Amino acid sequence: MRPLFPGSHLAQKIAFAAACFITTFATAQAPATPHAPVPRAILSARKLFIANGGADAGLFPSPFSGSTSRGYDQFYAALQGMSQYDLVSSPSEADLVLEFVIQAPLGPANANKQKGAADPLPTVSVKIYDRPTHYVLWAFSEEVDVALLQKTHDRNLDDAITRLAQDFQNLTRPQPATP
Repeated sequence: MRPLFPGSHLAQKIAFAAACFITTFATAQAPATPHAPVPRAILSARKLFIANGGADAGLFPSPFSGSTSRGYDQFYAALQGMSQYDLVSSPSEADLVLEFVIQAPLGPANANKQKGAADPLPTVSVKIYDRPTHYVLWAFSEEVDVALLQKTHDRNLDDAITRLAQDFQNLTRPQPATP
C-alpha cells in the first residue's frame, strides 16, 4: 500500500492514533447526572384535589371547541383513570392540590422571525401544591401544537393534556435508586 504522504509514515501513525483517541472520547459516555429527589409529599400522596385554574380569554370557542372547562374535565378524567389516587371534592381532604390551567400565548404575534423570534403556542400546565403548606412542589407544562383546522386544534389540545397526565404519572412512579 502506498502512503498518502510519501516518506511520512510517522505522520500517518500519529494521525491514526489521534483519530482513535478522539473517537474514544467522542463515544465515551458521560457519567449519568443523578436525578434530583422528588418531594416525599408527591410520592406518598394518595388523595388529590384537582383545581380548575381556568383558561385564558380568547381560547374558547375558537381555536378550541367546547367550554373553558373542557381541558380540566379531560385532565380530571385522565387522573381518575390512575387507580393509585383517590380524587377528593375538597382541598382540605387532599394530600396534594393540582392546579390545571390553559394559557394563551404571550408575546408579540408579529415578532421579527429573521432574528429568531417565533410566535408562542398555547400551553396546558399543572402546578402541584403541598396542601398543608401551600408551597408549589412541582410544575409541568406542555405546548399545544400549531394547527389550521378546528378538529386539528382540538386533537392537539387533547394530545397536550394526555402528555401532561403522563408527565404526572411518570413523576409519581417509583424512581430507580442511583448508585
